[in-house]
Amino acid sequence: MAAAAEIVRGFAATARVAASARPAAAVAAPPQPRRAVAARVLRTSASEKVAADLSVAGANGSLSALSNKEVTADATSQAVGVNSRRKTKIVCTIGPSTNTREMIWKLAETGMNVARMNMSHGDHQSHQKVIDLVKEYNAENTDGNTIAIMLDTKGPEVRSGDVPEPIMLEEGQEFNFTITRGVSTIDTVSVNYDDFISDVEAGDILLVDGGMMSLAVKSKTTDTVKCVVVDGGELKSRRHLNVRGKSATLPSITEKDWEDIKFGVENGVDFYAVSFVKDANVIHELKAYLKSANADIHVIPKIESADSIPNLQSIIAASDGAMVARGDLGAELPVEEVPLLQEEIIRTCRSMQKPVIVATNMLESMIDHPTPTRAEVSDIAIAVREAADAIMLSGETAHGKYPLKAVKVMHTVALRTEASLYDPTKAPSLVARPQALLNDDFCKSQLSKMFGSHATMMANTLRTPIIVFTRVGSMAVLLSHYRPSSTIYAFTNEVRVKQRLVLYQGVVPILMEFSDDAEETFSRAITSLLDGKYMSEGDYVTLVQSGSQSIWREESTHHIQVRKAQR
Repeated sequence: MAAAAEIVRGFAATARVAASARPAAAVAAPPQPRRAVAARVLRTSASEKVAADLSVAGANGSLSALSNKEVTADATSQAVGVNSRRKTKIVCTIGPSTNTREMIWKLAETGMNVARMNMSHGDHQSHQKVIDLVKEYNAENTDGNTIAIMLDTKGPEVRSGDVPEPIMLEEGQEFNFTITRGVSTIDTVSVNYDDFISDVEAGDILLVDGGMMSLAVKSKTTDTVKCVVVDGGELKSRRHLNVRGKSATLPSITEKDWEDIKFGVENGVDFYAVSFVKDANVIHELKAYLKSANADIHVIPKIESADSIPNLQSIIAASDGAMVARGDLGAELPVEEVPLLQEEIIRTCRSMQKPVIVATNMLESMIDHPTPTRAEVSDIAIAVREAADAIMLSGETAHGKYPLKAVKVMHTVALRTEASLYDPTKAPSLVARPQALLNDDFCKSQLSKMFGSHATMMANTLRTPIIVFTRVGSMAVLLSHYRPSSTIYAFTNEVRVKQRLVLYQGVVPILMEFSDDAEETFSRAITSLLDGKYMSEGDYVTLVQSGSQSIWREESTHHIQVRKAQR
């Protein structure tokens, strides 16, 4: 623990930055904390058998059972203890398989963090039922297991028309799409988009359902696009159509979307996922409307169109995060580009300290089967290793046969992958040189970044959870950005901030009223963690006081404390 002692001496039990700083008092490194979690952390020697089943145990991210797993490094074994709560969040789409009170409760207990409503399906009445059930769950569960609500807009989708029965398309067959409504013959069906003729040219490739079938455009008339089937299949009613490498010239927010957005405002949802965002103007338009409606709802653009990629930086800068919507992204762009774009989008969001969700096909096979493919398991692990804040289930939980098993698999794989990433010797990058403190231009936000970095390094080395108190969420977001190896318990007195922080990696938001007495508030926070069995009496915690707004401290003073948890 020499390294731990070194860090504590360097930043002290309380770190102060002022015009004339006094030398910090040294604090002895605490003994290794005893983790109060459902997982049993066994010995950390190189050849010991370690708890590794990583199955769910009710607390939305805790371990519960043991299996034999040979682990050959101390760091990995220690990480299982430190990472006893899953930090990567899980977004579950609610649909016919899960829209009951019983299933929403079970999803929350199994690992759901965000309930997503896909406005492409259902009506306001069915979505209202889901919103009410999630709010009821949150009202009954005040132990830190909060479920946020996401409304996902339908967007400007181009779809084929209704057919009385599926049409079998064979390779080499001629087949047509027409803008004339109501057409359904053996070789021609209608589309719902009048400018479809203008958007396609001879030589284009049309993809049905993201590439499940494909057709090559040969020619077009004033009302019909004539094609030849490249990859055949069964064409059913209202199938989604894409043109490879192109985006439709429809507006990103349709009239239906605006009605759904107003519905979300009325119900106080936490996030909008906006489909087919092409540029930042869409985000500015929506945010202006939300401001006029006095609605505190965060906007998450779905990066899924070819046109969005050149504008990626400006879109994310204008937004509150992003979703990597790989289905349509892989339809409009070559599929080999999708993994590279996923990594770029995650990296861009992290550089701006904004949450990022990886979505689509993560456990697609579990819609019909009780176990995943090994490729799907690897897909989840890659998203976690790339430091995504959240991973998403769509059809798996909306209409799949095994929604709870799908959540459990996602939880287990994410938790095990997180454990392998823990490295107590690696400190987060400092955002400024220590000499910068002497610069008059050094702003308080930069100072908060330095303290967030130092607090993360201290918590990683001492293997303690982090406690932060926040009114706007900024310090909790900053700490999440540095990806500490243990949990960030973010206490806030604002309901909207609590709901918003649910999406951030590693953050457990807890609603609590603050008093004017800092010590009394600290004591209540620690007692609530002890009562909730998040930790045991005698464990150590790293307590951080910093951020854009001062609470119980002078503007020029920032604190990092190491405290023993006791009542």
